[in-house]
This record gives sequence, structure tokens and C-alpha cells, in this order.
Amino acid sequence: MLSKSQISFIKSLHQKKYRKESGIFIIEGIKSITEFINSNYQLHSIYYTSQYFSSLPKNTANIKLFEVNNVELEKISTLQTPQGILALVHIPSEQELDLKKLNNCFSLVLDDVQDPGNFGTIIRTADWFGIKNIICSAHTVEAYNPKTVQSTMGSLCRVNISYTNLSTFFEQVKLPVFGALLAGNNIYTTNWGKEGLILLGNEGHGISEELIKKITIPVTIPRIGQAESLNVAVSAAIFCSELGKVFK
Repeated sequence: MLSKSQISFIKSLHQKKYRKESGIFIIEGIKSITEFINSNYQLHSIYYTSQYFSSLPKNTANIKLFEVNNVELEKISTLQTPQGILALVHIPSEQELDLKKLNNCFSLVLDDVQDPGNFGTIIRTADWFGIKNIICSAHTVEAYNPKTVQSTMGSLCRVNISYTNLSTFFEQVKLPVFGALLAGNNIYTTNWGKEGLILLGNEGHGISEELIKKITIPVTIPRIGQAESLNVAVSAAIFCSELGKVFK
């Protein structure tokens, strides 16, 4: 049985303020938990209902395990329908972005993406296409937001997420910047070269005027129908798919 203080602490992690203070975030579901156990992330504790005991990975010797009932799990879960198992994970210490690791590959850059579901889908898509780095503006949604984490389906543990001042960042890198705009080169005939940064904008306002000036190659996904715009996660997937052809 969980104590009131344990329940209170885990529930506090639903909020960004307390995730930042404690350096801990929540993941849910056996698939995601297994992925994180087998990654470089350090797990703090696992909370599981009895039917999930046999599903626990074998390498949990250094992780605190707590069997809980369904009522307790509902109290601590971030989901309307809990998945039977929940874990607390240490947020890794923030490391300075190594700009050299951005050479000879493509990376995504997000300018104030706000929806956690969109961000999680972008992370999962990047993982699918082998993109290792996503660089975010300071006001992009938090990577450890529960909805973001849930949307990544475990991919968060394989993609490096960095937050920085993008104006300063673009001044420091010497790579082509491909910007997703409504007017630009046709994405399907764009010459990508072998490296670069793919800049995607905010859901409502697109790329900020300040950062549009940093774009070296504007790129557009041709519109055939009448929709006003594309969801940013969908745009990211189309860009990643085209980049995948570069490395075939």
C-alpha cells in the first residue's frame, strides 16, 4: 500500500514545476517502461498492479518496486485509463549541445511547438527515421510533459532533445537551414545535400519572423486540396520521409 506522501509526491509530478524541482518524470505502459529500462536513463521506481508482475523486465535489481491496487494506480496515473504500470524516471542532467554532432546528418529544429501530443509524435517520427537530435526553442513544450512522453511510445529514450535560444544557435552553426514555409522550393524536388537543419514552426503562427531570416532554403509541401495548413507533426513526418531517401 502506498503512503499518502508517496501518492502526493507522484501526483505532484503531473506538474512541470515539481518535475523540474525533483528532476523526475512519469512514464506509463509496459512497452515504454521496458524501453527506458534498456536505455541510458535511470529509473527511480516502478508501480505495478499484480497482473503486471510477470511482465516486468529482469534487469530491475536497482529499481524500487511497489505493487499497487487499481485504486492507487488511478490516483497517481496521468491517464484517464491507466495501463497497469507506471514508473518514475530521473531527468538526465542537461548537457551543452555538441554542435559537431550535427554535422553529416539532419536534425530537427522546433520553433515554439506548443502541443505535447504534436511534440511526442515528432520525437517518435524522428526515431523511426533515424534522426538523433531535436533542438527546441526555449518556449517549446517540455519533453517530459506526460502527454509528450506518452506520445513518444518510448522513443524519447533514443532521441536527444536540447533547448536553447535559436537565434544564437543559428549564428553558431554552419549548416544549411531548410525552413518549412507555405512558399518555397517544392519538397519533392529539393536538393538536400548530406546535412542540415529542418526548421518547423509553431502550430498557429508558423516560424517567427526573426528565425525566417535564418533560413537558407525555404521548402514547401505542395498543396493540392483546400486545407489552409498542415499539422506540424504531419509536416515533420513528410520532411523526415524525404530525408530518408537521402540515405538509402
